[in-house]
Amino acid sequence: MKKKLIVGFVLFSILGTGVINGQESTNVKITTMSKLANDTRVFVIDPEISVQGVRFKNRFGIELAGHLYLPKNFDASKKYAAIAVCGPFGAVKEQVSGLYAQEMARRGFVTVAFDPSFTGESEGSPRYVASPDINTEDFSAAVDFLSLLDFVDPDRVGIIGICGWGGLALNAAAIDTRIKTTVTSTMYDMSRVNANGYFDAMDDDARYELKQQLNAQRIEDARNGRYALAGGVTDVLPDDAPWFVKDYHAYYKTKRGYHKRSLNSNGGWNKTSALSFINTPQLAYSDEIRSAVLLIHGEKAHSRYFSEDAFKKLKGDNKELSIIPGATHVDLYDNFEKIPFDKLEKFFEKNLK
Repeated sequence: MKKKLIVGFVLFSILGTGVINGQESTNVKITTMSKLANDTRVFVIDPEISVQGVRFKNRFGIELAGHLYLPKNFDASKKYAAIAVCGPFGAVKEQVSGLYAQEMARRGFVTVAFDPSFTGESEGSPRYVASPDINTEDFSAAVDFLSLLDFVDPDRVGIIGICGWGGLALNAAAIDTRIKTTVTSTMYDMSRVNANGYFDAMDDDARYELKQQLNAQRIEDARNGRYALAGGVTDVLPDDAPWFVKDYHAYYKTKRGYHKRSLNSNGGWNKTSALSFINTPQLAYSDEIRSAVLLIHGEKAHSRYFSEDAFKKLKGDNKELSIIPGATHVDLYDNFEKIPFDKLEKFFEKNLK
């Protein structure tokens, strides 16, 4: 593996907070720095791609933390196409989303990888809460941020959602008409898997029992004054662990992908986060997406059916499903021999004209 390099950065003008009619306005703050402080990205860093930390607020007033990546030979006088990247579900921007953002910047796009609300270096309390509404809004907030940059063309903005953020990306594309192109990679529909279990094995009675358990947990959390965590990927794999759990373990629990702020690498989400996903079907209006969509999934991924079923609901001749031969779910996290970046580049170039 190449030695990791810390990347220097050019200076930007700072967009500060404004006040309109006595109220704080929507704001974008860019923290100018020569390099990322305490850079903890887990992937191989490209020294030709400039990166810096940025912060921006979503519609709920939660300030999100991101890494802004610029193409090599960046020219601030130009107007670039831009891409917001997030995921996997329970990961941080120093993991998979940062790798995707860096690679797409290497191919000429301005990109931002960001931590979702309540996680990583983003704000939001209580910590480690997931919400189909707020997390969908996080994508739109990233679109706000990119659209306000002087060197971004606001009519050429797309998004990439990885794993559980693939479903959230489709949800965002269904409501946010500014998103001109959406790519999902190794997608999960978090509403479906929480409500129905894997492969829709959960019936009404099993779901009712789950809801009873989760609501009992609410009482325990209220009594204890803290939220119990569901647990991330297990530290020690049992001999009979499903192969896809071993796939996750090989990324989140090893030097390959472990990060101290990653929920999947550590204690996981709050147990009661599942309640909102059970009660909120995520892809209800995905058939109304008019912009371009590319769904990418591994042939051998346990989660493949999420992308295949989501694709069936999409309408229009600008939608595409790409199944990668021999790839598992986690192969599309960081395996450059499996992630079809050439295809992503061409798809974004075609649809972000």
